[in-house]
Amino acid sequence: MIRLDAATVLLQWAAGGLFFLWFTTRRRVVGVGYGWLLRGTYLLMAIGAALVGFRFGTVPLREASSIGVAVAAGVALAVSVVRRKAGVSGQDAEHDRRSERVAAMTGIDRTVDERPAAAERGPEFPPALDLVAPAIAVVGLVAASVDAGGSLAVSLLRSFAGAAFLGSVTDAMLLGHWYLVQPGLPRRHLNELVRALGWVWPFEVLSLLLPIGMFAVWSGEVNDGWGGQLGWFWAACAVGTLVLVFVTKAALKERYYSAVMAATGLLYLAILTAFGTDLVARAILSG
Repeated sequence: MIRLDAATVLLQWAAGGLFFLWFTTRRRVVGVGYGWLLRGTYLLMAIGAALVGFRFGTVPLREASSIGVAVAAGVALAVSVVRRKAGVSGQDAEHDRRSERVAAMTGIDRTVDERPAAAERGPEFPPALDLVAPAIAVVGLVAASVDAGGSLAVSLLRSFAGAAFLGSVTDAMLLGHWYLVQPGLPRRHLNELVRALGWVWPFEVLSLLLPIGMFAVWSGEVNDGWGGQLGWFWAACAVGTLVLVFVTKAALKERYYSAVMAATGLLYLAILTAFGTDLVARAILSG
C-alpha cells in the first residue's frame, strides 16, 4: 500500500526544503545566513537518507540521488560562502529604503551606508543554484515511488506532495525565526511560504486518501491496531494543519512585530501536525 521508509522521507524532506529555500531567496532580500542554515541542514538530511538507505533496504537510484543532493547542496553552500561579501542586493535596498523613510518621518537624518561598488564586491550568489539539488532528488523520488509498488501514479503523488508539504512547513518555521536575525525583513516572504503550505495541503491529504488510503482505515479494511483511533488522529492532524495555516495568516496581518513571533509559534505546532499527517498515515498503511 505504502512504505514508511526513513531514507525516502529524509530525501523528500531535503528536496522540499531546498526547493522552498530557492522559493524564498529568489527575491534576493533574505540574508545569506538563512541560506547557509538551510543548505547545511538539508545537506545533512540528504547524507542521512543515503546512509539509512544503504543500511536498511537499498534502492540504488534513490541512494545515488541522495548523494547527489548532498553534493549539490554542498556546492551551493560553498559558493554562497565564497561570495558572501557581495551581500544581497534586495536586502541592501530594503535597508536604505527604510532608513530614508525614518528620516522623512522623524526629520532625523540617517546616513545611508556607503558600500563598495558592485564590481568590487563581486557577483552575488545565484539563487537558481539551489534548484540543482531538488532536480537531482526527482530521480530518487521516482525510484522510491516505483520501488514502493502499487499504483505508480498514487506513489508519485505521495512522494512529491510529501516533499513539498514537509519542505514548506519546515522552511516557514525557520524563516519565522530568521526575523529575529533580520527584523527589517518584509512579512510578505513568510506569507508566501505559509500560502504555499496552504496550496500544497490538499494534494498531500488527497494522496493519502486515495486507495488504498485512510478511507480503508475508517472502514475497517485496514487495521490500525487501535480500533480506528489512529485514523481519527490522522484526520485531526490534517485538519489541524489547515487551521494553523489560516490562523498564521491572520496573525501576520497584525501590525506589531510580535505578530511574526506569534506566527512562528503557530508554525511550530504546524510542523507537529504536518508530520502527524504524513508519517501517521505512512505508519498505518505500511502495516
